[in-house]
Amino acid sequence: MEIERQKLCQSTSLDNKELGVAHEVLGNERLCVNGYRKNEIIEEVKKQLWLAGPLIAVSLLQRFIQVISLMFVGHLGALSLSAASMADSFVSMTSLSFLVGMASALDTLCGQSYGAKQYHMLGILMQRAMFFQLLICIPLAIIVSKTTYVLNLVGQNAEIAAEAGQYANYLIPGLFAFAILSCQIRFLRTQNLVFPMMLVTGFTTLVHSFMCWILVFKLELGNKGPALAYSISYWINVFLLAGYMKFSPSCANTWTGFSMEAFHNIVPFLRLAVPSALMTCLKFWSFEVMIFLSGKLPNPKLETSVFAISIRVANEVGAGRPRAAILAIIVATVMSVSQCIFVGAVLILTRKTLGYAYSSEIEVVKYVATLLPIISIGDFLDSFQCILSGIVKGCGWQKIGAYVNLGSYYIVGIPTTFLLAFVLHLGVQLTALRQLPTALRKLPMALLTTTDPPLTSYCPQPTSSALRQLPRPPGNFSDLRLTSSGVSQPTLTSQLPHLSPASYGLRHLPRPRQLPLTWPTSAFQPLPARPSNLDLRLPLTHETASTS
Repeated sequence: MEIERQKLCQSTSLDNKELGVAHEVLGNERLCVNGYRKNEIIEEVKKQLWLAGPLIAVSLLQRFIQVISLMFVGHLGALSLSAASMADSFVSMTSLSFLVGMASALDTLCGQSYGAKQYHMLGILMQRAMFFQLLICIPLAIIVSKTTYVLNLVGQNAEIAAEAGQYANYLIPGLFAFAILSCQIRFLRTQNLVFPMMLVTGFTTLVHSFMCWILVFKLELGNKGPALAYSISYWINVFLLAGYMKFSPSCANTWTGFSMEAFHNIVPFLRLAVPSALMTCLKFWSFEVMIFLSGKLPNPKLETSVFAISIRVANEVGAGRPRAAILAIIVATVMSVSQCIFVGAVLILTRKTLGYAYSSEIEVVKYVATLLPIISIGDFLDSFQCILSGIVKGCGWQKIGAYVNLGSYYIVGIPTTFLLAFVLHLGVQLTALRQLPTALRKLPMALLTTTDPPLTSYCPQPTSSALRQLPRPPGNFSDLRLTSSGVSQPTLTSQLPHLSPASYGLRHLPRPRQLPLTWPTSAFQPLPARPSNLDLRLPLTHETASTS
């Protein structure tokens, strides 16, 4: 009965006769979508909420650190807000997006290592990622220090460029902290240690608010105060998480101290990290390019500040990596869409008052009220592409995702934005075009995730059960075979040994293929010439040959 129950629950389509049998077997248990039972769906929802809730809180609290800095700067005037927004966008475009993309390789590597129970590899992989992150921060810091020169070079307002360069210089120390923090977060969330991250990030956000108030209004540092508080807050977050990883029993198996093994197997890491960085940068850069385009519009102080506020307020409210199971994807999609509908409704209802949190200028508040409904629609579409992007990253298809981002954002999105902003003169309403590349991006992502390309396993050290050697051929065989047409070379074929999906942290692996195998010549011994009076049905041995 239990076997029949499992078969029925796994069935995706049942006819009328099979439905009758299903009701007899399952009794009062109701069949739901695609054969899933109601209690299975409820358990999946609970499981995802238990993991996703703290992760959403961590993501929002990290966003609040940037938003709080802009809120304090915004009350210093439109010029300070425009300069801080421009500097923040320049740093995100040239540095933070690349660091986030490189660190996202740990989502695949650490996830598969943890699933394969290679716990010590998580600490080694994190150290390897940190090394490259800090190494890359050196040229990135040099680029950030030239913010004023670059902004003047692309034709930005000279007054805004000067203020932005000053603001960006105080963000450089936080750049190195962000590089380490992005690796720590992925190290912990791979192990489902999300509540410590939420508590530490919440404490850091409170400290950041207090520091901004002191540096801006008490020490009167101007727009340099929030930037300095930004850097200090990120370093506080890094040291608190480092202390947790060092002294917490939960990380005893995954963090075993610094090791020189982190400098081994660098090429496989870069082979995954570079496409991940490219996929992330292509998306981030398209949004930041539109901010720089807004600086070329009439009244650049107002246009730039309003655009930056709209992006920060209506940014992605949550992110998750959907699992390979169809049920988990369905549950994640429904939850993400529901969340976006709720947040969009809140933004629309508070559109006339939300702008006062960032600026006291009536003109800015009116612009924010005009844009928030449009941004809500764009983020609703973002909820779908977020799920699809998670599937793409989880399956190791970052290269394909980079091509999709390139086409949707740069071949269609940005040219259309330029056309509507400078030809049709829609002005700051070019933010509505943010939803266009997102909608176009969903189409190839959906086609990609509904097909069946091979998954990619990046587990650095598979378990011993996955490394079983092929058996040696029994006895002594000749590498020549007699046929009716003469002597020919045999071709030995065998299937790959069974690979356990749990060994690689995956639920599905590609089908085994038939590969030609070449045995070493030492395993074969030539046999003497075939006697004419020997029955071919008997095995030929050395003893038989000598007696004949």
